[in-house]
Amino acid sequence: MNFADFLPVWDKLSEGDRQKLAASALPKKFFKGSIIHDGSEECTGLMLIKCGQIRAYTTSPDGREITLYRLFERDICLFSASCMMNSIQFELTLSAEKDTEVMVIPAEIYKSVMSTSAPLANFTNEVMASRFSDVMWLIEQIMWKSFDKRLAAFLVNEANIDGENKLKITHEVIGNHLGSPREVVTRMLKYFAAEGMVRLSRGVVELTDESALEKLAES
Repeated sequence: MNFADFLPVWDKLSEGDRQKLAASALPKKFFKGSIIHDGSEECTGLMLIKCGQIRAYTTSPDGREITLYRLFERDICLFSASCMMNSIQFELTLSAEKDTEVMVIPAEIYKSVMSTSAPLANFTNEVMASRFSDVMWLIEQIMWKSFDKRLAAFLVNEANIDGENKLKITHEVIGNHLGSPREVVTRMLKYFAAEGMVRLSRGVVELTDESALEKLAES
């Protein structure tokens, strides 16, 4: 495994630090739908994603979910090592959206290297800032963007991720991603279908006019 693919500052670390991180990394596999990390107090460790797809989401007191961000191949997951960040309380759940393979570096090992390596500490802060930017962007979307535009943007993004216009996804799952009740999603999808932008069938949303969805999302 080439750790430089995940940590751009790898070559700036000392030989001893590189050996320490590499020797501690353990492979793990998660099947689609499984929970990888649950709760702010659990400390799974820093994860380097070799392949697959991970969803990070939070759950409201009444059980409603909303996706905060996704992680893909060659991404790293910091919030699975929440015990490294004593001053940050950020409760979220990580689940595998596809079969996923990761390398896990124990949090105490990564933290010990980070405490003496300025390049690794700076890189970690940059990644953390990027994730919080993702969350702030999401908050702005929820506050200022109407649901039809958010749904259109979600459908276009899903099509880009999957590489096809026929999405095998239920209305309930879409609602979980967007933090909206299934009934609201269903009503809006029916409107999109009436406008010729999508075609609906059981467990499938097919994008029939992606350009119209893109225009709606960007308007």
